[in-house]
Amino acid sequence: MNLDKTIDTRKSIRKFKTTKKPNWKKIVEAIDAAIKAPLAGNIPNLKFILVDDPEKIQLLAEAAQQDFISQCHYVVVAVSDDSQLVRAYDERGTRYARQQSGAAIENFLLKITEQGLATCWIGDFVDHQVKDILTIPDDLFIEAFFPIGYEFGNSKQRLKPRLDTRMYFNTWKEKYMVPTKKVEAI
Repeated sequence: MNLDKTIDTRKSIRKFKTTKKPNWKKIVEAIDAAIKAPLAGNIPNLKFILVDDPEKIQLLAEAAQQDFISQCHYVVVAVSDDSQLVRAYDERGTRYARQQSGAAIENFLLKITEQGLATCWIGDFVDHQVKDILTIPDDLFIEAFFPIGYEFGNSKQRLKPRLDTRMYFNTWKEKYMVPTKKVEAI
């Protein structure tokens, strides 16, 4: 699949096949794509936990109050340690941690889509419950988690924003590219 097609077809899936289990190596490849995202000062902050224990997956579904998560055979949890970024960049280190986590997660989502797998970005959950389930230290930050599987059925993809509603030229709210100089013919 080419990049444009992957971007256009990526969607959040909440219904998964329970009978078809993905190859966990494809998920590892997606995590590998994630860790190749840009890094502030070349300082990595993100680590991943690949969960295949059905009891833990059920508990993660409860921590997020989203039952569909329990249909999956795998969940990937993205965890960041901002300490080195904060040490290097003071208060901006926290911002950089969120930015590079988002970039890594996008790489992950695109690779999952390219491989024919499906997921949904889960960002709303009870942090301390997830930390308890997976024995994550208190000083780390759970960015999100992702139930992984094959899509059940074929859900409709929501409309993506149009470019002309999200882009301006040279100044805020300028919707048209206006030449800065008049070019004269010679």
